[in-house]
This record gives sequence, structure tokens and C-alpha cells, in this order.
Amino acid sequence: MGQTLAERIMSRLAGRPVAAGEFVEIQPDWTFSLDDGIGLIDRYLKANGVERLAAPERVAIFYDHYAPADTPLHAHVQRVGRLLCERFGIDRLYDVGEGISHQIAVESGLVRPGQMVTNTDSHTTTTGAVGAVGCGIGAAEMAYLWAHGALWFRVPESVRVTLNGRLAPGASAKDVVLSILKRVTARGAIYRSVEYHGDGIGQFSIPERMTLCNMGIEMGAKFATVPFDTVTAEHYRNLSIDVGDPPRPDADARYAEEWSIDLATVEPMVSVPNRVDDVHAIGTLPEVRINQALLGTCTNGRYEDLAVAAGILKGRRIAPGVRMLVTPASKAVYKRALAAGIVEALVDAGCTVTTPGCGACAGIHQGVLAEDEVCISSSSRNFVGRMGNRTARIYLGSPATVAASALAGRIVDPRSVTEAVS
Repeated sequence: MGQTLAERIMSRLAGRPVAAGEFVEIQPDWTFSLDDGIGLIDRYLKANGVERLAAPERVAIFYDHYAPADTPLHAHVQRVGRLLCERFGIDRLYDVGEGISHQIAVESGLVRPGQMVTNTDSHTTTTGAVGAVGCGIGAAEMAYLWAHGALWFRVPESVRVTLNGRLAPGASAKDVVLSILKRVTARGAIYRSVEYHGDGIGQFSIPERMTLCNMGIEMGAKFATVPFDTVTAEHYRNLSIDVGDPPRPDADARYAEEWSIDLATVEPMVSVPNRVDDVHAIGTLPEVRINQALLGTCTNGRYEDLAVAAGILKGRRIAPGVRMLVTPASKAVYKRALAAGIVEALVDAGCTVTTPGCGACAGIHQGVLAEDEVCISSSSRNFVGRMGNRTARIYLGSPATVAASALAGRIVDPRSVTEAVS
């Protein structure tokens, strides 16, 4: 029997063929941590007398949640992380302003096709966009992995998602993944590896694939991945990185389920409060007035997302009484958007651009919501209290939907932005 991509990657790490359902003790290719978890990791290492790491060259730390630090406590935690790097010889520290771990790992080529990544962040599924597999683990597990070099995992079953056809104008990768969530629910892929296939996947760029894989965790998936193809090869060629012949799933691989999506039927969608899988076509919603629009996060904070929003907002102004925050996913995204005049167009339209990182998404700072406020966001989660207030309501949509809604002052279909604004 052939192997899925998850089985092939985990077989390499285990040093033997493995199949779904087996338990393996392996050392992932990369073990990342963030500023919101590094304090706990440091505490666990000290409590257990750890004086050296098994493989510091496989470790990277990213300051993306408290960026910049918003409280003395968070500033202290970041200081703890810097001292930890000095103590254990960790060379890769991406400090405040560099951006979100998943974005940096992909855009810089740090993560390669066929590799496995762990991180103290559930959206590490994002790295699957380049033919890798990634998952989040807890701080205690990460400390153990850093100290001992290996951790146990169960090899996940895989789900094959076949994308057929082409997207209609106005629809996006975000609308595709929201459509999948509407169909399979937030429990549809628990501890499974979601593999994207089909003749339609070739139209999606690496940034769009990152959106698809990012929200794999919202289906409960352990991994979400797009197997290596010509789009992936071009990404690494542009980075002057030779990735050789990465693993791909076998033609006779066994899948627990197969889902098929006709891309031509996908339209702009919105996830309504307070469940990510409570998804509706925008045209079926009653009027929803908004207080805030958020463009960014690890789901949709890439250059292409900012460019889509700027294309809608250029030469216009967001609606009175509406705040629009733009948080680039990385410094590289920010600089590219600056050079292209995208940031200028967004600022002229009334947007506020914040430090690259996670921003308001996690409800920490840089744009949390007041009681009963409504936000349309390009992020991945809308459960109670997600953006800092239990009575606020968060709707999820594409970058185009966020920008069009900011113009109109209410949630609108981006295809009708002209009519909505007039």
C-alpha cells in the first residue's frame, strides 16, 4: 500500500515505513516557539535541570504575539527568551517587528518541502503550503523535545481534498476554505492530515495555499498540506534554494475520506459569530453594521492580501465611524507593500498600519474590541472573546470582503462594492 504525504514524511523521521494509527518517537526537522510560550518553556527547562539542548540548530524563536510588548510582564517574557537563546546557543531569534513565525518560515525558505515542523502555535499547519507538514504542541511538550530531541506522535489518517475547476471572479482561497468548513464542520478532520489535490490547486499561489493550510486547524486537522508541484518548485527557485526531489504522496495512498470541491461554485463567504464553521454566503446575511475591520494575521496578512485591499480602497475613504487596521504578516511583506505604494493607498483611505505580527487577532493588543462592537476580520477564529471582549462579535471573510465592508460600513459582497458604497 502506498503512503500519504504525512506517512512518507514521518517514515523518514522514524527511519522505517510507518502507517496511519502508529505511534512513533521522532525528532521533527524544526521546533519553533513564540513569545507567548517561551516563558513557560524556560520555566520547564529550569525546573528539570536542563543544561543543554539536544539540537539547538533545529530551534527558532519568534516574537510575534506581543510585538511590541504591551505590558511590563510581556516585556519581561521577551527578555527571558533572549537570555534563553544566549544560555543554550540558539542562533535563530526573530525579534519584534520581524513578523509571524509561519509567514517567515515559508517566505524565507526556512522550512523546506518534505520537512516536519512543530511550534507552540496551532496555526503551524500553515507551513504545509510548501509540501511540508506542521502542527502545534504545548509548552511542556516543546521543552521536553528541546531537551531530549524527540517526542511521540501518532501518525494521522489523511483526507484527500480534490479541488476541481477554477474560481469565479470575486472568490478567493479564503472563501474556499470557509466553504469547506461549512460542509465538514470544525470537527471534520480531527487529528487528520488534510491533503489538497486536483486540477484546481495549480491556480493557487503559495500565499493562497498558506490560507488553505492555515485554517486546516479550524477543521481539527493535525496537518494540512499541498504536495510539492511546479508552484512550490518556483517558490524555492526564486529563493535560490535547491530542494532536490521532495517526497510526494503515492498514487495508491490510502485516505480515510475524500472530499471534492467545485471551485466554480464558490462565492464570497462569511463565518458568523461565534463559530468558525457557521458559514454563509454574504448575500444571505441580514444587514450587519461594523465598527472595525481587521486585515492581516497569519491567515491573510500577506502582500497579495494587502494588494487586494488596496485595489478596492485606493482613492476612497473608509466609512465614517469605522476603524480599519492593517497588520502585515512580516517585515518583508511590509517593505514590499511600502515599495509598491500599497501602504500609502491604505493609509490614505483611513487605515491604521500596525507592527508586523499577530496584532489584534488574539485579543492581546493593537486593536482589541470594546463591548458589543462588531468586527469583520480576515483572521481565522471568531469564538467568544477572541479579540479581547466577550460581548464583541467577529465575522470572518476574505481580504476583499474586509476592504469592501470597511468602505460600506457594513458587511458586503466585494463583487458589489461599487453599489454598496454609492
